[in-house]
Amino acid sequence: MTNLPKVDLVGVGLNATDTLLSLHHFPSRGSKVELRSANVLPGGQVASALIACQQWGLRTRYVGKIGDDSAAALHREEFLRCGVEAHLVPAPGCPSQQAFILIDDTGERTVLWKRDDRLTLRPEELERDWITDSRALHVDGHDTAAAAAAAGWAHGAGIPVIADLDDLYPGYRSLLENVDYLITSRDIPGRLTGENDLKKSLPAVRNRFQCTLAAATLGEEGVLGWDGVQFHYSAAFRVEPRDTTGAGDIFHAGFIYGLLRGWPIPRQFEFACAAAALNCTALGARGGIRLVEDIERFIACGHRHPSAFHNP
Repeated sequence: MTNLPKVDLVGVGLNATDTLLSLHHFPSRGSKVELRSANVLPGGQVASALIACQQWGLRTRYVGKIGDDSAAALHREEFLRCGVEAHLVPAPGCPSQQAFILIDDTGERTVLWKRDDRLTLRPEELERDWITDSRALHVDGHDTAAAAAAAGWAHGAGIPVIADLDDLYPGYRSLLENVDYLITSRDIPGRLTGENDLKKSLPAVRNRFQCTLAAATLGEEGVLGWDGVQFHYSAAFRVEPRDTTGAGDIFHAGFIYGLLRGWPIPRQFEFACAAAALNCTALGARGGIRLVEDIERFIACGHRHPSAFHNP
């Protein structure tokens, strides 16, 4: 047992070191393309979401696995600088997760990544107090067994579990049984149900896993969710994107921030969409995290993409 202070949000999931390569256009096979710039920055789904929530005033705790290289030192320093309580499980003799991200002039990114199997976080490497001394748990499901164990502890303690699912990792069902707010990438509800129409697949996902909310992020089309009674939709905000890396991570951060503030779902979605859009105006997964006041001003006067769903 440890004697930990209670935090607002604990996250169990990925961290990564991103090498961002800015290009005029995506290279064709066998071609040579000049780099506009190259930058090495910290990223990772859960790690980036926690950094955003910490900057917005929440008390956060991160749990994840790192190697013993210079990238690991970068993550330690960044968590310390931002004030995130970090429990970093070391993998001796192992490189940390890395990603090479190609960004073209439209701001769209293509990710090449590598993660050593020794970086897999195992359930026995977790401590229950890390999870239960919190108000909410955020997972990405990549290390599914550890995420499922954490979600089970949280669910048993009455702590809401938020999941950012971008793939169906082995063992995902055991995780989803204890998820309250499932917010996935566009294709996941269809892959779970065999139904491509989100207005059918989202209710089916919610009914199957008995979550409070099932939702899908849709890029420039915004976000659509089903709470068991009605659909909720928010259109995306228009920006001139420099880099879309981390947009989904910061969306989840915005949703969680609103959840812990007690906002209704439409308000959560709106804030999350605005935070994600603004993050795309700078380089890196965390480069465009703005102050809450800036996000609120953007909501008030920013322009939106056309609605993808009428009367959802």
